[in-house]
Amino acid sequence: MSATKEARLNLRIKPADDELIRLAAKTVGQSVTEFLNVSAVNRAHEILADQRHFVLDEDTWDAFVAILDRPPRVDPRLVELFSRPQRIVV
Repeated sequence: MSATKEARLNLRIKPADDELIRLAAKTVGQSVTEFLNVSAVNRAHEILADQRHFVLDEDTWDAFVAILDRPPRVDPRLVELFSRPQRIVV
């Protein structure tokens, strides 16, 4: 079940940008609103993921630290990959 959308965001754009956005939305089978919302939210997540400061509640912090404290998993595919001779020598 999706959450009720109550917030509104208005913006002014160049006609050429409007045409481009409408074409892209149509190409992926989305409304302009859906296309802009998904695009903006994805970009916001990308930007915020790069931040160095995270605020976590105590339970989430404990879970995060527990994951960091686990011994690393050995992935045989990575072991094999890194054991191959290098093809590019700088």
